[in-house]
Amino acid sequence: MKTLATLIRLAFLGLFIFLVVQGKPMLWLVLYVIGLITTFLFGRYYCGYICPMNTIMRPIDWLAKKLGIQTKTTPRFLESGKFAWFTLFASLAVVLVIRRVAGRQFPVLVVWLVLAALITLRYRPAVFHNLICPFSAPLKLVGNYSRNSQYVIPEDCIGCGKCIKPCPSNAITIPKGSRVAQIETNICHQCQDCRAVCPENAIKYGSTG
Repeated sequence: MKTLATLIRLAFLGLFIFLVVQGKPMLWLVLYVIGLITTFLFGRYYCGYICPMNTIMRPIDWLAKKLGIQTKTTPRFLESGKFAWFTLFASLAVVLVIRRVAGRQFPVLVVWLVLAALITLRYRPAVFHNLICPFSAPLKLVGNYSRNSQYVIPEDCIGCGKCIKPCPSNAITIPKGSRVAQIETNICHQCQDCRAVCPENAIKYGSTG
């Protein structure tokens, strides 16, 4: 499953690069909108498999940890969780202004791809995914109402916490006083990295209702 997931991510990254080379990166927004709408049904799979930023961030996260240059802290100004909405509206404003004033298309998707890579060199992926990425804000909102997602079977979970570390969005926690892990649906990328390390096969995908 891990190999298949990687191949899917690379295929979509290749598609993104193709659109950029063809001078049509904004067509990628069609895929994003489809991913956003279908999040109601399937959870935030767009982030886990389609988003080129996530695909680039994965090896950079590994490299940053190997080099010891990544910090576990989160900038205080991001803690409110509202900054992603600011980056969303700021990105839209820049695109519209440049198109109106200069008559040119601003490569906002490429810019954010580069920023995602640079930010991940210093901060954990969850910082960008949950608190900075302009595309994550609407996905997080819609993710609150997802009908399907990864979830933990309480009677099978032994509370070992092995699923927490590989989660790129910090969607998994073990609440204080509990021995059962919980997955926060609205930030879960549906990537199944947690399932790959669960010794009890206690994580499944299905209805959240």
